[in-house]
Amino acid sequence: MRNVILFFGLASLIVFEILRVYFIMPMPGSQEMDSIDLAYFLGSNKWLIRSIALIVIAVPLYRVFRIGNLKAKILLGIACFLYISVFYVFTFKMEADKMFYQPTVIKLSTADSNKIGRNKLVIGIELNGEARAYPIQLIGYHHQVVDTINSIPVMVTYCTVCRTGRVFNPVVNGRYEKFRLVGMDHFNAMFEDETTKSWWRQSTGECIAGPLKGMKLSEVKSEQVALNAWLRRYPNSLILQGDQKFAPSFEKMDNYDRGNSKSNLTKRDTASWNPKSWIVGIEKDFIAKAYDWNQLVVARILQDSLPNLPLVILLENDSASFHTYSRKINTGVLNFTLRNDSIIDSKTQSVWDYDGICIEGQLKGTALEKIKSYQEYLHSWEYFHPGSKRHK
Repeated sequence: MRNVILFFGLASLIVFEILRVYFIMPMPGSQEMDSIDLAYFLGSNKWLIRSIALIVIAVPLYRVFRIGNLKAKILLGIACFLYISVFYVFTFKMEADKMFYQPTVIKLSTADSNKIGRNKLVIGIELNGEARAYPIQLIGYHHQVVDTINSIPVMVTYCTVCRTGRVFNPVVNGRYEKFRLVGMDHFNAMFEDETTKSWWRQSTGECIAGPLKGMKLSEVKSEQVALNAWLRRYPNSLILQGDQKFAPSFEKMDNYDRGNSKSNLTKRDTASWNPKSWIVGIEKDFIAKAYDWNQLVVARILQDSLPNLPLVILLENDSASFHTYSRKINTGVLNFTLRNDSIIDSKTQSVWDYDGICIEGQLKGTALEKIKSYQEYLHSWEYFHPGSKRHK
């Protein structure tokens, strides 16, 4: 009976170590389940569960090694070795923050000394006159980079499996908080805060498990464009440079920007309205809508209206840099057309640039209001924005 308890206890420990990681990593079937509460229970109580299991098997373990026969000792040795191996692999090799590391240095360069290609996609942030650009090729590996802009802390995040770039203010309950990558839920990266060990969703900044469940991080305005487009608007912007310690990992991300990744988790579906299709997602006052990237590439200008929000999406000639603006100005609502690569409003025939500024005509100097929008995989947008509609 004691031997049964012993081997059952070791088997349970092995299963526990596997499930603890299985539920929060992209393994077959794991990301389709609503298992976050179970995953959090296993993760937050891992040392308690291990301690109880080891206490239960301690006496039988001692007895077998002391007075058991040779066969029992060999079998027990194999079982112990198997558990130690599983523990090592799933704790030191397969946990998210053991696979993706934070930069050891944050190096920022001006445009003159920058080493990042001008065609690379960046997450751009401007705060109180100071602008910075964070290449997706870099933060896509790190998943998060923490910086300070004009004395404001920012947490720049990216999940390559969802194609979601978000920037948050990492202040929780009035204090600066540190986060680590802990895994993923429904293919979206999750972060664990250092203070309460709560788990936070990258796509929305919402805490989904732990003592702070239900809270949300404050989002910082950002946009995704090619570096060249960002520097056109903010020529004095600083640009994050790669930590050379992780150069091989950055090299593997070289094709991600343009959707040429070969990984099943991150490769793009070039057809429209499939799970891995690219869309532009917009949410305003709890109303969400997805716009087909392929349609935007063909038209380069899409106009639509959400409740109380007439909007326009513009795509630059690089087929990568997109901008979303409100079409409402003081004198009414504008409609735009693309004429010989010039953006014209039909009401006054004024000419506008991609930065949303009227550069010629009756409305010269007028600026359109920037609207938050995101390039994302369809499966991610629709899961995290239930009820989202599709623009046809």
